Amino acid sequence: MLPLAPVLIDASLVRKYDKPGPRYTSYPTADRFIEAYDMRTHQTTLRQRSVAWGPAANVQPLSLYIHVPFCNTICYYCGCNKVVTKDHGRSAKYLRYLDREFSLVASMLEGNRRAEQVHLGGGTPTFLSSEELRTMMRQLGEHFELLPGEYAIEIDPRTVDDEKIAALGQLGFNRMSLGVQDFNAEVQQAVNRIQSEEETARAIEVARKHGVTSINIDLIYGLPKQTVFGFDHTLDRVLALKPDRIALYSYAHLPSMFKPQRRINPDELPSADAKLQIMTHAIHKLTNAGYVFIGMDHFALPHDELAVAARHAGLHRNFQGYSTHADSDLIAFGISAISKVGATYSQNVKTLDEYYDRLDRAELPVMRGIELTADDLLRRAVIQSIMCHFELSIESIEIAHLIRFDEYFADELERLHELATEGLVTLEPGWISVTPRGRLLVRTIAMVFDRYLSRGEHRERFSKVI
Repeated sequence: MLPLAPVLIDASLVRKYDKPGPRYTSYPTADRFIEAYDMRTHQTTLRQRSVAWGPAANVQPLSLYIHVPFCNTICYYCGCNKVVTKDHGRSAKYLRYLDREFSLVASMLEGNRRAEQVHLGGGTPTFLSSEELRTMMRQLGEHFELLPGEYAIEIDPRTVDDEKIAALGQLGFNRMSLGVQDFNAEVQQAVNRIQSEEETARAIEVARKHGVTSINIDLIYGLPKQTVFGFDHTLDRVLALKPDRIALYSYAHLPSMFKPQRRINPDELPSADAKLQIMTHAIHKLTNAGYVFIGMDHFALPHDELAVAARHAGLHRNFQGYSTHADSDLIAFGISAISKVGATYSQNVKTLDEYYDRLDRAELPVMRGIELTADDLLRRAVIQSIMCHFELSIESIEIAHLIRFDEYFADELERLHELATEGLVTLEPGWISVTPRGRLLVRTIAMVFDRYLSRGEHRERFSKVI
């Protein structure tokens, strides 16, 4: 099956198509959300959930996401919405308001409130103490029925000890993602993230003893002072830890958008060619070590759920990246968090003051969102299939959306023919397939179907494909 085909890297094609573009954790992308979709609109969405989207809303369990914005220190490369502090009084207050949001959303939510997927992201979720984590999960469980399933948390190994990891295991967390980025001391110094291999290895060892069945390690290439030789050493040390998954992200230097990146010396960044060499070497090394290239920047061992889902065309994509869960409604809490309910997306306010003010008034902290049109839903289905399965059944799209594909997407098919001549896709009767050479550039292929990008809008807001 195509998802397990080897990825082929054509450096000339990568250079040609390395343009800014979305990661398609949603379609339309968040920059298309509008303020006309506000808290009142979202309240209606929640109240009419089981009516608007039928029996599935009462059957399919929810996914829940909680954004914990606090960090002890600032990593210069980071583009996340975060609050840098060492004051745990601030997190205690945040938890009180999270509980208000849990209660408010639950009171409005029609359909079931069962959840079998919980994800804590940040920021640094492990900024919270063990007792704070217990409190938050207890409060969440008072408003939602937490079923056995996938409980994932992002870990900063510098903020956990054996006791906190044990507490996470007791709370049911069975997936952990550890930020590493690079073990090289000079690179760590340049990005202000000093983290030893020993504390990382210890966190993984203890996590596995306490029921964590899937470990992911995040790496970033393109950081200041990185070289192929230095990153090769990091890869050796990561492979020795045997994580189940590895995320290999490209660093996007966008200091005009992310203020912490202004502390990075641009003269220390690897050149475009050096960055491509680091990426190429890393992909070859990971796949030669037995990791399956899932797509874009995700790798997994053959036994991992992601790899299994890839083999059986069961991958999905949401705001946490690739997922094995069906396209269930995602309810998100905390500042800047994005929810997906039925044919809508909504995003919370981005600052603590706004968040507290809204909840003090017993209002949903939604700042913007979007209700998807029939065209949005069609294009989302096409883009999801390309991003997750590397192929598209034209007949299935025609049946589901009542269109003639060749007529509706005449312009897009013309552009796809250009990519086909480059060897990125194959166009056969009834099928569009991404080739092994095109898998690394799957975002470029998906962008062909993005109506907003076709109008030339806002490309500068996105990172480059590679």
